[in-house]
Amino acid sequence: MPTQVLIMFAAGIGIPILAALNARLGANIGSPAAAATVLFIVAFAAAVLTLLVTGPEALRAIPGQPRHLFFAGVLVAFYVLSITFVAPSLGVGNAVFFVLVGQLVSSAVIDHFGLFGAQVHPVTGLRLTGIAVMGLGVAITQMSVMR
Repeated sequence: MPTQVLIMFAAGIGIPILAALNARLGANIGSPAAAATVLFIVAFAAAVLTLLVTGPEALRAIPGQPRHLFFAGVLVAFYVLSITFVAPSLGVGNAVFFVLVGQLVSSAVIDHFGLFGAQVHPVTGLRLTGIAVMGLGVAITQMSVMR
């Protein structure tokens, strides 16, 4: 479990860096959509390389999967396109702030109802308080920036 926590911590560090880098690329070339396309080409190459290293035989199971699971690709495209478009004017910190608030809310709903096969973790009063404190903490970090 500590390795998984470190991996997710690193992923969390990467999200604002991704936002800043891709927002700058989009601003530099004048097209958030072109910047997002480049990002996805690079990401695709990295994913293919990882697949080749870890074993491409998993691809055989894809045709039998429920089609709604592929909607995740639309969501990642929406995230990358929106952060690339919004971050240059709203600021990376503010953009990521709203992403984090959205993640807190949606993850609590997914866990509470066990949506998409997730483990059920009910939203108790204590958990709701923790989510509110996290949201407040994130808001406090951005208060001076959002004025």
